[in-house]
Amino acid sequence: MKINIRIEKPYKCSASPVWLRKIARRALAAANAGTRAEMGICITGDEDIHRLNRDYLEEDRPTDVLSFPMLESVADATLFVNPPDGQLHLGEVIISYPQASRQAAEHGHSVAKEIVLLLVHGILHLLAYDHDIPSRARVMKQRERAIIQTIEETIT
Repeated sequence: MKINIRIEKPYKCSASPVWLRKIARRALAAANAGTRAEMGICITGDEDIHRLNRDYLEEDRPTDVLSFPMLESVADATLFVNPPDGQLHLGEVIISYPQASRQAAEHGHSVAKEIVLLLVHGILHLLAYDHDIPSRARVMKQRERAIIQTIEETIT
């Protein structure tokens, strides 16, 4: 698995690329994404995530996590010729560190745990899970819980 990490300057000391890769790899493995999956993770601030949310999703507000999947569904991967590198390009998950910090305080747990929750949620969106209707929301929430249980020991 190839995990590309970008952490904006103000948050460089707040999250370790090694730790983020470890979480993402475990989440992708638990979700059966395969060993040839590739994705990006970006840790940024409220302004950037607000701009992305407004420009790409027409939501004029900051949010906690955004996912930009490359495919509408994992099944779509079979419709395309595999790229020369053989990687299944899933997309990118973008997390607002300030929002994660506020939510962690609201929920009474660490920022690290909140980032894990947001990252798993974002990865599931890359894998075509959604919460747009109640039945799909239940399935996604169950998957989130199951994946988080498999990686709990990495939450500090």
